[in-house]
Amino acid sequence: MFEGRCFAESWPLRTAFVISRGARTEARVVVVEVSADGVTGVGECTPYPRYGESIESVLAEISSVLPALGQGMSREKLQEVMPAGAARNAVDCALEDWARKKNGREMGAPESLPTVQTLVIDEPEAMGQAARAAADSGVSVLKLKLDRERILERVSAVRAAAPECQLVIDANESWVASGLPALCESLAGQGVAMLEQPLPAGEDAFLDKFSHPLPICADESCHTRADLPRLKPLYDMVNIKLDKTGGISEALALADAARAQGFEVMLGCMLCTSRAIRAAWPLGKCARFVDLDGPTWLAKDIAPLRFSEGRVYWT
Repeated sequence: MFEGRCFAESWPLRTAFVISRGARTEARVVVVEVSADGVTGVGECTPYPRYGESIESVLAEISSVLPALGQGMSREKLQEVMPAGAARNAVDCALEDWARKKNGREMGAPESLPTVQTLVIDEPEAMGQAARAAADSGVSVLKLKLDRERILERVSAVRAAAPECQLVIDANESWVASGLPALCESLAGQGVAMLEQPLPAGEDAFLDKFSHPLPICADESCHTRADLPRLKPLYDMVNIKLDKTGGISEALALADAARAQGFEVMLGCMLCTSRAIRAAWPLGKCARFVDLDGPTWLAKDIAPLRFSEGRVYWT
């Protein structure tokens, strides 16, 4: 049925993106195009080494299923033959984009969504300056990337510079269990609204040992619906990213299942172009926190969405 192709792209960043795992200066993505009946659907993914993915491995995985798509393999079957991850995400989103264009479907979501603005790891003063600049531009929610060093100092600098902003923190698995309850109390005292993935995935059982003074969100620990039973005693929220779920199909199902089980939902993204943000758009209406600022880090975007005053606009 479909003719398909996949290829890699590299998008330079406007400045280094620094988190606890290191710094990046470019977004490397894989693009899938599927065509039939004069219509082409496009999907994008960001291979993530943390999950054992590379540009080469993702291209190989996608190439292995393109012949089956040409023979009419369904999206339901795709969920069975490909594991959750970046490769399936690009294919699933390309098929969804094709179906939407073919059938003239609307996205069924708002014309704009609020989005947090990420502040990468830097000296406290520099993070404070970045926070003030973001707040002055209309951003109302700031997401602080932090490692285990100078945590409270950095948070204090941001809070002092942007007292009107809501703060969320992403530790990217870099913290340790020792002292975590007291640290969470201090963060809650500074008005931090949510803490994302403080401990390594698989080493997060400690989160069940204390009452959370602020919501704790699973990111690296949550990929698909299969993860939810283990996470229930540990986390209050889950961060849904299409590159983890393996596409919009599982992402929507995960959002429904998570909310049914009492989790709040965050919608996240990788460093990506606006193609990936458009694919995740239908999830925005069910998320407490929306983190779709990935394209704002690019020196240049493709067919850019508009980011203004803490919101991202479809057109």
